Amino acid sequence: MTTVTDTQKLLDSRPPSVATLFQDRVAATPDRVAFRYPVPPASGTGPDEWRDLTWAASAKRVHSIAAGLIELGIRSEERVAVAAATSVDWILSDLGILCAGAANTTVYPTTNAEETAYILADSGSRVLIAEDGVQLAKVREQRAELPELAHVVVIAAADATPAAGDPDGFVLSLAQLEERGAAYLEKHPDSVTDRIAQLRADQIATLIYTSGTTGKPKGVRLPHDCWSYMGRSIEAIKLLTYDDVQYLWLPLAHVFGKVLTAGHISTGHVMAVDGRIDKIIENLPVVRPTKMCGVPRIYEKVYNGVAAKARAGGGAKYKIFQWAVGIAREYAKASQDNFVKTGKRTVPTGLSVKHSIADKLVYAKLREAFGGRMEGCVSGSAALSPEIGWFFAGAGIPILEGYGLTESSAASFVNRIEDFRVGTVGKPLPGCEVRIADDGEILLRGPGIMQGYHGLPETTAEVLEADGWFHTGDIGELSADGFLRITDRKKDLIKTSGGKYIAPTEVEGQFKAICPYVGSIVVIGANRNFCTALISLDEPALLGWAKEAGLEGTPYPELLAAPETKAMVEGYVKQLNEGLQRWQTVKQFRILPRDLDLEHGELTPSLKLKRPVVERTFKDLIEEMYEGAVAK
Repeated sequence: MTTVTDTQKLLDSRPPSVATLFQDRVAATPDRVAFRYPVPPASGTGPDEWRDLTWAASAKRVHSIAAGLIELGIRSEERVAVAAATSVDWILSDLGILCAGAANTTVYPTTNAEETAYILADSGSRVLIAEDGVQLAKVREQRAELPELAHVVVIAAADATPAAGDPDGFVLSLAQLEERGAAYLEKHPDSVTDRIAQLRADQIATLIYTSGTTGKPKGVRLPHDCWSYMGRSIEAIKLLTYDDVQYLWLPLAHVFGKVLTAGHISTGHVMAVDGRIDKIIENLPVVRPTKMCGVPRIYEKVYNGVAAKARAGGGAKYKIFQWAVGIAREYAKASQDNFVKTGKRTVPTGLSVKHSIADKLVYAKLREAFGGRMEGCVSGSAALSPEIGWFFAGAGIPILEGYGLTESSAASFVNRIEDFRVGTVGKPLPGCEVRIADDGEILLRGPGIMQGYHGLPETTAEVLEADGWFHTGDIGELSADGFLRITDRKKDLIKTSGGKYIAPTEVEGQFKAICPYVGSIVVIGANRNFCTALISLDEPALLGWAKEAGLEGTPYPELLAAPETKAMVEGYVKQLNEGLQRWQTVKQFRILPRDLDLEHGELTPSLKLKRPVVERTFKDLIEEMYEGAVAK
């Protein structure tokens, strides 16, 4: 068991930079597998081949990338951007940038050409490491806006083709960069290690641009010490350990994905990397991870998928599933209550027997779908419905909710496997201070807090006090023993025209827990005299429901408009309302003509809801619900 003294020693002894942290890891376990990654079959059909990369082999590529950037003229603290999906190449490129003494500007590959150009220009990025020709085309389209961009390094070698109008040497492949770096190292063998030795703890390592719902994104400046601290903190609380196999699919342009790479380096576990979201279900039984991190939307989809599959299996099978869900929640709640009171996760004998039966019938199959070795998942970026949390905990796959922001390097609070509490985001990481303001806002201070917003001192001063306290904009409550519960975003709280405050995420979470067909739900009600909701339905789940509803073969768009579908959703809304206060109840709803998605800008790349965008897009439906209506 790690003591407070051991934890403090671990934090106090953290190296000044991520690059040094990486060098120390390579020296400690050079021959251990660092990464596993998929290689699609040459034929284009069949399963992927998963390959291993050791820490020593990773270091060889990282140093070649770093030396290649130095050879291109990149100087200390200059920015090199990465616009690519999650992959081993992304992580090695990031480490190469840091080992060259530069800073990484992260760009989502889904970002459009105009905003990509804005981020590259605002950050002053001199090199872009792009995934493929699609990302390269964005830069070419906005070339006039990017006078400082000297080179584009393309990961997909086949797409690294110069075009008419490109400056000399503008485009090269990642393989070519590594070749140039290797040649540079032969002549200047100490060039990379010298850059690493010069790095300071307060030197900028990463610029992450927040995906704001309005206005231009802001660049969050995160120095090396943020990541070094995060790596050691994750190791100290044993969120990730040396013996783990972690499955990483989260976007690395997002702070949640990025912080996991720091934890990986610090602990030295094996990380299986594949950013293809549609491959998660297929990969889990192959990778057989012990840990996985994700966002609530993923766990909601897993839960709804399992529920829909059970329902499709017939009435008897669905009743067994519903019974097992109830037992899982009851078991998890009893276990948690007893742990809080006695320090032991015990449950009544009768409940234990029922749980054992449900485990054989339902939970064991769910755990096998996760690979059979999953010790726990971490959820962040948005609130997880407690009812879904109770279910997974009772089924033997605890989902450990955490909390943090881009401005706090992602992880400020997190539940621990040995002491987790559903409905909370856990306790603070060691070294992180927390304070609840008079209006309920959560304030944070510690080594994980940003330096500020890039080039925006006045905006920085609005949220970051001179003594280091950061205003999160979130509302929360601290328990007597240090567990934090997030009640809502300060700016997202709904105040009805009757003066009642409502936390929409709380209502939305409850609906997701009872309706297995929901894709998204957005509760509306600010300055209105009652609440309404926009509801989208998950296509695969709804098509499964259609079979038993006598609508098999009906296309998805027609199903959404069918009176039977409206009646089905209405039943779940009625069930939702039975558990709400009168002023929280949803008086009217509309089923959306499609699910919310990234393409239409309604979700961030980390699958977080953009409420203002949704409300603008479906303004007519919202007005229709309130037009001439009177709350009942």
